[in-house]
Amino acid sequence: MTNHDEAAVLPLTLAWVSRHLETGERIVRTEALHGGITADMRRLTIGTRDGSTRDLVLRSFVDPFYAGHAEDWLDREAGALSLLAGTDVPAPGLVAADPTAAHCEYPSLLMTHLPGRTVLDDEGLQTRIPLLARQLVAIHAVRPFPKLSTSLEQGRPHWRPRPYVALTTADTVVTPRGADAAAWTAAIDVIRRPAPPYEGRFLHRDFQPGNVLFDVPPPRSADARITGVVDWAVASWGPADLDVAHCSTSLALLHGPAWGLRFAEAYEEAGGALAAAASERLYWQVRDGLACSEEVRVVAQTWREAGRTELTARVVEERLDAYVTALMDALG
Repeated sequence: MTNHDEAAVLPLTLAWVSRHLETGERIVRTEALHGGITADMRRLTIGTRDGSTRDLVLRSFVDPFYAGHAEDWLDREAGALSLLAGTDVPAPGLVAADPTAAHCEYPSLLMTHLPGRTVLDDEGLQTRIPLLARQLVAIHAVRPFPKLSTSLEQGRPHWRPRPYVALTTADTVVTPRGADAAAWTAAIDVIRRPAPPYEGRFLHRDFQPGNVLFDVPPPRSADARITGVVDWAVASWGPADLDVAHCSTSLALLHGPAWGLRFAEAYEEAGGALAAAASERLYWQVRDGLACSEEVRVVAQTWREAGRTELTARVVEERLDAYVTALMDALG
């Protein structure tokens, strides 16, 4: 086996992976995948009996801070991937999961590898926005709650996504240096209110360009298509507005505030339904924007490592300030 990354897959994990391969298959190469924040990701090239190869992806929670959440996150991801296997949503296929590290050195999940790549560049964004919106509408159309009688008759359990969790509070928001103080004070007051009522939907909960794979045939970006949606570790049940707001914030920080404001329109144009009242929509949009204030530096570093070297923490902070201010201005 050849390792192309700085840290080889550990022996217990290798043995666990091998037990979930087809007869006659073996691991022939491992390669680190970059761009993730919470987990180590590796592509495993598997040699098959007929002499060809196929790829799997191994997610392992190595960092002690994130490992403390691993059981919950991997349970969610395994459940979501199992659910999505019967849908048109292009998600990885679940191979095996070890959420408690009963067999591996670290909590781990093994899944199929999807073609495509993340695209974070400004070029071609106008084409990708509608694709992202249509994909999110399709995710929200997934129904994880079949009729109970059908479930009992078939004798199989059904995974139920957990209710969403909003970790940010009015007291944990980090107002950027030099931000519009009046706008941020007003925005923080918005999330002091109780959450609006909503119709529940199946949520990805971290749907944003970094978790979407594209095939973009050169030289025409207009021919781009989505080949996969990855990282289902925080799949939840909640308002569609929350997923839309999260992608909107990411687009605003990656490409400018106007693109963040545009995404909600694209979602509705694709057939998605958001909260009817402007004040209710604002609540979810502001909540996600303020949540990002607590992790600007981590997010900016991840994007720089992915090639957007101009996105310093300061640039991202300024875009976040402009986006939050635009949201509050839109309310009037």
